[in-house]
Amino acid sequence: MAAQRVEVDGGIMEGGGQILRVSTALSCLLGLPLRVQKIRAGRSTPGLRPQHLSGLEMIRDLCDGQLEGAEIGSTEIMFTPEKIKGGIHTADTKTAGYVSLMGSLLLPCLLPPPSPSTQRKKGGSNFEAARDCDYSTMCFSPKVKVFFFRFRCNYKILGYYPKGGGEVIVRMSPVKQLNPINLTDRGSVTKIYGRAFVAGVLPFKVAKDMAAAAVRCIRKEIRDLYVNIQPVQEPKDQAFGNGNGIIIIAETSTGCLFAGSSLGKRGVNADKVGIEAAEMLLANLRHGGAVDEYLQDQLIIFMALACGVSRIKTGPVTLHTQTAIHFAEQLAKAKFSVKKSEDEEDASKDTYIIECQGIGMTNPYL
Repeated sequence: MAAQRVEVDGGIMEGGGQILRVSTALSCLLGLPLRVQKIRAGRSTPGLRPQHLSGLEMIRDLCDGQLEGAEIGSTEIMFTPEKIKGGIHTADTKTAGYVSLMGSLLLPCLLPPPSPSTQRKKGGSNFEAARDCDYSTMCFSPKVKVFFFRFRCNYKILGYYPKGGGEVIVRMSPVKQLNPINLTDRGSVTKIYGRAFVAGVLPFKVAKDMAAAAVRCIRKEIRDLYVNIQPVQEPKDQAFGNGNGIIIIAETSTGCLFAGSSLGKRGVNADKVGIEAAEMLLANLRHGGAVDEYLQDQLIIFMALACGVSRIKTGPVTLHTQTAIHFAEQLAKAKFSVKKSEDEEDASKDTYIIECQGIGMTNPYL
């Protein structure tokens, strides 16, 4: 007997692509037919954008599924998944549409195939948020290893707005089951490092100015650590278009990673870009949590699928995270709780514990 189609309202809560990413990934993994209505109703340009469409098409191909109503601007789709398979799959936004957002849609779906999988994605590699290519490789990839899965992310070409043209290849081997995680011990900050980059025609001085401004900002609050931010000129054969930006990582004694990043824009001076990234990092360190605001929501789907109870300590729970929890509960039937941290050291901070009883999804092929 076929599973009943799950109805998802894409206009509630975060009202954007997060709903589409979480619900479609869980639909693929759990074999749940899905209808998503009011797609991105909370955005100024509702409906599917190129990056969403190409991600949906790749996930359809990954499981030989059926996808109806999917075109640029669509506010309703129907997706019927079939058997997930491994192999090589390609998606191309043909724009600066963000390839890392496509990756967050597809990555969970690469856990259960019977053979290794490769994603080849084209679009924009750097965007105005910490979910850019550097964040994926420097922060997200190292931390999801605690679930007992690993993936390799190779950015062959960096692509910047408005042209895009970036290319990333992600390789992943199947796993039997995801371990639960416990990321609640923040520890003390032991290292702060990062990279400030320029690409295309922008002068190297811009990278040096971003790095210097970020270091000055951080040292006003953290004086006892060396801050190592390297200015970098991206090789011409590995970057498409002109761009600049900075990412800064803080590493703790317990292996926690926090990030702050900023991408340059026309007319914005380099100092401001560097300071913005530094202030984002410092804000993520002040709340006392063990994950930053960007890792927070990306862990939810993996917590829902893991076998056992997972716990993470975080700062204020973002709307993206609340949205991911809502749909993980609706589709996967995982059980979440969000409570204020009761640790004495967190009494004066806006710190929370997110706990999940995962569903223990297992790979039938292993």
